[in-house]
Amino acid sequence: MSKFGMYVKFIAKSGQRDALANILLDSAASAQSLKECELYIVNISDTEPDTIWVTEVWSDSEAHEASLAQEETKASIQLAMPLIAGVEATKVRPIGGKGL
Repeated sequence: MSKFGMYVKFIAKSGQRDALANILLDSAASAQSLKECELYIVNISDTEPDTIWVTEVWSDSEAHEASLAQEETKASIQLAMPLIAGVEATKVRPIGGKGL
């Protein structure tokens, strides 16, 4: 079974980046207890003031899908939605490297 990864670019509504980043950081903290979530990093852009990047690595795509069905995840998504102007996601298949 191969690992599953995503790069997700969140574009916050003007002035809402920090509030959205805090919600994503709370999600990262919640992911600590999920052994299937191997990496969940929240990054802010120095050149795009409303942009947040999330880097995720999961044991497999099913684990990622299962995480989206959890009540805590659904609640976080509901909090985040009013702050988001756009989302772009790229699914990837991690194959190796430092930290993996």
